[in-house]
Amino acid sequence: MMTGAEYKASLNDGRATYFEGRRVDDIMADKLMAESAEVIAKGYDLLYQPGADARSPLMDIPRSAAELKARLPLLSSVDIVANTTNQSIMTLMTAAGRIGGEHPEYAERIQAWVEDAQARDIRITECITDGKGDRSLSPGKQPDPDAYTRVVERRSDGVVIRGAKLHITGASLGHETMVIPTKAMKPGEEDYAIACAVPVNAPGVKIVNTSYAPRHEDDRVFPVSRQNHMPEGFVIFDDVFVPTERIFLNGEVKHAGQFAHSLGLWERLGGLTFMSNEADELVGFAQLIAEANGLEKVGHVREKISEMIIHATLIRASLEAAIANCTIGENGAAFPSELFTNAGKYQAATQYNLMCRHLHDISGGSVLTAPGISDLENNEVGPLIRKYMSASPNVDGETRIKLFHAIRDLTADAMGGWRYVTNIQAGGGLYAQRIVTRKHYDMEGAKRKALHAAKMLPEGVAAE
Repeated sequence: MMTGAEYKASLNDGRATYFEGRRVDDIMADKLMAESAEVIAKGYDLLYQPGADARSPLMDIPRSAAELKARLPLLSSVDIVANTTNQSIMTLMTAAGRIGGEHPEYAERIQAWVEDAQARDIRITECITDGKGDRSLSPGKQPDPDAYTRVVERRSDGVVIRGAKLHITGASLGHETMVIPTKAMKPGEEDYAIACAVPVNAPGVKIVNTSYAPRHEDDRVFPVSRQNHMPEGFVIFDDVFVPTERIFLNGEVKHAGQFAHSLGLWERLGGLTFMSNEADELVGFAQLIAEANGLEKVGHVREKISEMIIHATLIRASLEAAIANCTIGENGAAFPSELFTNAGKYQAATQYNLMCRHLHDISGGSVLTAPGISDLENNEVGPLIRKYMSASPNVDGETRIKLFHAIRDLTADAMGGWRYVTNIQAGGGLYAQRIVTRKHYDMEGAKRKALHAAKMLPEGVAAE
């Protein structure tokens, strides 16, 4: 296993990464990129165990509901790239179980690559969403054939791919990218049915980064995002060669959708896990700021917090149900219930804005206008700020200000915007979750129950 220091050293491998218009040749020398790398390094140190046979628990394949549940606290305690590593491994194992009967060579390659990733203790990011060009047109009908990542050359020892993948969290800070089709493909779109693993430093890979990290000179008013931000990568594959042993699908359009669906499942489970914790966090902030404002006993405030509590409880229940109703694949790997995962993720995302609205309504305008920490340190105005920002003898002005800063940082500033959009888009948009939920819902069973209630079932037919 790697230590945090070894991880940071591993980033100096010639990767072509760009940030704010310039190439970053030394990630650890760039302030904002280095801060993100330090977050991942801490995750390495948290999990590190000495010994040649030690293996990161991120790489373990769950074989039961109990093992699925046991990993949730771990995934909640580590960074997002550690989570994408876990999700990538599980995506490939799920896809291997679904296509292995027809294409054992791909299942064997996936197994070999996963074992190698386990041995190297690497971090993996998920490359799925293409540029897509004109979204009214399918991949094969685009004016620019590179709008979707595709194979431009097939050789005896591998393929050459070209295209771009968007919204890739932490792409510049991982070691490998898992590249898979963004959707199901049709006959005639064989070049777009490509799944493979590509090292971040492979020739032709270029990554352009954006970040919600605070740029303020005094970033103490960003108590969360200043310590925990991660760049988003625009990953370009500019004629990148991929050797055969790293190819997991190569033109079989019938199976292209299996990779996208497999990642969607694990992305949504990850999102549901995060949003379960996030929902509890919002309840906590709502109660704390209500007490700080002296409003905890006011009727409409209590009702809003009660609604937030119910939301948090139902999302948590969806997560528990997704795990308890897991399925064991042909290769022995456990994967969560499609129905409860998608329904829970959809509900969490669609109600998130309302929960934030309740929090902001309880908090008041100081979420946006509270003075900074440096203002508190000013000898002339600091004591006055503390005096007028105090709301009760039990909560001093500085405590109240820090709560306002945290709420703004999490829900009403750059990181808040990132969370809002990510909650909707992670694992595919809301419509995809509705489709999968409907697909896995027992509609025939619901119809039988309705007919039973209406006394319309034929004699001898059970409602259940």
